Amino acid sequence: MRRSGIKIMAQLIVLIAPLMHIMILAVITGVLGFLCAIFITILGGYAVLTYLGLSSVFSIKTIFITILVIAVSRGILHYIEQLSNHFIAFKLLALIRDKIFKALRKLSPAKLEGKDKGNLIALITSDIELLEVFYAHTISPIAIAVLTSFIMIVFIGSFNIILGAEALLGYFTIGFIIPYFSSKFGKNDGMTYRNDFGKLNSYFLDSLRGIKEILQFGYADKRSKNIEIKTDNLMYLNKKLKKYEGFISGITSSAVSIFTLAVLITSIIISKDTNLNFADIIIPTIAMASSFGPVIALSSLSNNLFMTLASGERVLNLLAEKPAVEEVYDGKKDLIFSNAECEKVYFDYEGDNILKDYNLYIEPNKIIGISGKSGSGKSTLLKLFMRFWDTKKGNIKISDTNIKDINTDTLRNIESYVTQETSIFKDTIENNIKIANPNASYEEVAEACKKASLHDFIMTLPNGYNTNIGELGDTLSGGEKQRIAIARSFLHKAPFILLDEPTSNLDSLNEAVILKSIKDNSKERTIILVSHRLSTLNIADKVYKMKTDRVS
Repeated sequence: MRRSGIKIMAQLIVLIAPLMHIMILAVITGVLGFLCAIFITILGGYAVLTYLGLSSVFSIKTIFITILVIAVSRGILHYIEQLSNHFIAFKLLALIRDKIFKALRKLSPAKLEGKDKGNLIALITSDIELLEVFYAHTISPIAIAVLTSFIMIVFIGSFNIILGAEALLGYFTIGFIIPYFSSKFGKNDGMTYRNDFGKLNSYFLDSLRGIKEILQFGYADKRSKNIEIKTDNLMYLNKKLKKYEGFISGITSSAVSIFTLAVLITSIIISKDTNLNFADIIIPTIAMASSFGPVIALSSLSNNLFMTLASGERVLNLLAEKPAVEEVYDGKKDLIFSNAECEKVYFDYEGDNILKDYNLYIEPNKIIGISGKSGSGKSTLLKLFMRFWDTKKGNIKISDTNIKDINTDTLRNIESYVTQETSIFKDTIENNIKIANPNASYEEVAEACKKASLHDFIMTLPNGYNTNIGELGDTLSGGEKQRIAIARSFLHKAPFILLDEPTSNLDSLNEAVILKSIKDNSKERTIILVSHRLSTLNIADKVYKMKTDRVS
């Protein structure tokens, strides 16, 4: 369900609460700054009238001294306003990024599986950056426009109440009516632009990751053409949004001229029936013409807000998304692993049944093999033990305790999980392995690598363990990545190890070395070994074969 622009702004404004005192400072200095700018023009009008002998309210000397003072004050006040607004903006952007990363951590892996990574990158980077426009150039300008307009209505109305009413109508039209209706024109196009921008990011990221395959199979021209089409679509939307901006800008400029002329004409008409002199006609007109700055800023905001509010809604949608699995913080902390169990477990992916009435008891200090056809639920079973997903029915237990009653941190410390695909970070080999135990010493990392048959390979590299790995581990083979994952599991020193096809990318020689190491290090550890290779399952103490709707 789409949010309205007002609702998006209200939800974004809530985040300002801790910085409200700075926002108040920005508003006060903004109002005073605009009043200084307006009254420079008004005092200039008084100076001309005084010089012509049509006004004696102020002396020429007093006017010029006052203009000099407020001109300097205008610069100082504007600087403080901009400094305050941008301090709030960048402080809040850092806060929002922190919230986004926390939300992504809670949503993963269940809610993030299958999501466009490029779209997420666009959200984390450009969408959040666009909120700077809202926080630095939207919130305080609204308050500044309202307060400045109120003061100017009183000032212009002091000459005649009808002129004050015209000023009110002019400020309201330019500051609210025009932005309100114009914002509806580009709302959907703004959201479409941001979504398409995220899709282009995803497509481009996929192209970079698959560049070898694209070149190998001669798909470069087709891929480039698709990127051009997507870019052209974005350009078309951007031009459409720019046309909206130009149209709104034209209407706003016309409205300023119309309301200024209206005040002038009304002043002349009223002067025939009242005691208004020439100065009382000119000064309200000058005041009206020079005081539209704050409300014009609001009207201009509607032009920029098309994409800003779309970005805000995308950010709010992610923050509002509920995780598929709620982390546990008040469950059991001190838990010693003794066994694991599946008890009448049901699980499905969006209605596609994977596990049905599964029962499985994992004895302690044993290597338990799991075999079965692709899609029979082998990997799903391990993810349920890790509580990446929750069962639809039934229970998963560790040490006779439902894993929903165990602190998430405690559960992850008890378990060590090696997946079929190993994520490699752009960092040194040592730091990549130390993810499993950030406090591990160099000796502990080296020992884990020896167990994973990785140490000798690392020592052949120019910088050994300090060798930087390319992005996504492109400098490593599939087998080397897999051995890094196994080294992580050894370094984690968890009593319950879950291995999902740990030797699928290894040759027979390295497979034998790894399996021997797993066997040798299985004392006082319980291991679930998922594999379709009989040679891998030979080290298991017991093998279960997964079939449709049951474990045998």
